[in-house]
Amino acid sequence: MMGSVFAFLGVTAGAFGAHGLKRYFEAHPDMQAVFKTGVEYQMWHALALLAAAWAAARWPGSWVNASGWCFAAGIVLFSGSLYALSLTRIRIFGAITPVGGLAFLAGWLCLALAAWRNVLPR
Repeated sequence: MMGSVFAFLGVTAGAFGAHGLKRYFEAHPDMQAVFKTGVEYQMWHALALLAAAWAAARWPGSWVNASGWCFAAGIVLFSGSLYALSLTRIRIFGAITPVGGLAFLAGWLCLALAAWRNVLPR
């Protein structure tokens, strides 16, 4: 469910950024690229959440559950900080972004470990 919700919100943010914030980004074109990066990573990791949900149905366990929570945290921290930075231009939000990136990396690692433990022969 979280994957679908984050994808819905990603499409909404993308449309809002392209249309509702058009004049703002015309005045701050560097911030438009920051906003778009947030949307792009949100959408990719919403799909990763859907993949984690699929994996959890096949390989229940702590690694796959951790991957989903890491992806969700990454979306909130990484994309959320980029949205906040692009809309407020308060640079300190940029310091949060790498924490979200680490959460994404942890999510991919946990998903890989779940697959390794459940798919590859031992």
